[in-house]
Amino acid sequence: MNASPSHQPHPAEWTETQSLLPSAERDLPAGRHQFHKEQMMAQIHEDLRTSRVTPRKRPNPFLRRTILLPAAALALAGAVVGGLALTGGDAGGDKTPLATGPALTTQVGVADAKGAPRLLDRISLAAADTSTPTPHEGQYIYIASKVASTYPRTVGDKTTVVSQQLHSRQVWNSLDGKDGWLIEAGQTSDKGITLQSGTPMSSAYNALAKLPTDPDTLLRRIYRESDAARDPEVPRDQAAFVAIGDLLTESYPPAKVSAALYKAAAKIPGVVAVDDAVDATGRHGVAIAREDSGNGERIEWIFDRKTLRFLGERTVVVKPVADSPFKVGTVTFTSAITQRAFVDANKQAPGQAS
Repeated sequence: MNASPSHQPHPAEWTETQSLLPSAERDLPAGRHQFHKEQMMAQIHEDLRTSRVTPRKRPNPFLRRTILLPAAALALAGAVVGGLALTGGDAGGDKTPLATGPALTTQVGVADAKGAPRLLDRISLAAADTSTPTPHEGQYIYIASKVASTYPRTVGDKTTVVSQQLHSRQVWNSLDGKDGWLIEAGQTSDKGITLQSGTPMSSAYNALAKLPTDPDTLLRRIYRESDAARDPEVPRDQAAFVAIGDLLTESYPPAKVSAALYKAAAKIPGVVAVDDAVDATGRHGVAIAREDSGNGERIEWIFDRKTLRFLGERTVVVKPVADSPFKVGTVTFTSAITQRAFVDANKQAPGQAS
């Protein structure tokens, strides 16, 4: 499998007449958009609780890491601070703030560009060979994970880099993506908040099940959608890589779609294999990654070394950037998927009777 043959046109230049998403859907993929709104709010509320907090002299780190975040999301963030619910649902009452500690750090793994196509080919074959359940109408996708983020916090004239305590996150999404629920420690109450959308989300099961399984066709559509939504300062290859990651994380794609997404990722220039990466729960594995040259951070998809099962995702600073408070080796975001399942009702735990 050739990642970027010189005699072929760039994937973003391939022609395609159809769109991956409905024309009205020009926002972030559901999981990442929701995640960044929550993280922005968490940081804002934490700063409001901290005495003598001064305005930041650099962009919000979550905005800096949000490569597809449109201006509309910032407007929505402001509305949330003004008292509106995150997604039109009930905020669920009081929530306990997350503890913070020293910045999460790691040893930066060795990147291998030549090894990426071979590793992705193996991952694709393993995904295609995985037996995944087929949901029935009315069910919800349940995903449990552990997550944490790192960001600079300024109190008075002193800025320090802190990391959230590793905490649990539970998400329910209907198959059409129009209904869901979130419970996340420190971000919602124990009861959680409503997740709602007027149009099917890109990571909704019904939308994923209809994606083409030919890698070239699939990648053309991904480029079209990511080009339409990305920040102009973000390289299109990085935007496409993140878009695929969004479709693989807080969702439950059919096996054949997951396999096609991995094969499509192998065709994106700049994708590398990483010899060692660690998810949020400490599980070591190999990774598929791509560096954003603009901020010196590398997004890593982590897989079990033996089974090649997807474990989680993390973002690591791999190059110093002028005026950035993050040192090389800082983990700015980490996650670990602990359970995926189809359940019969919203807010129902796997194995629980409806």
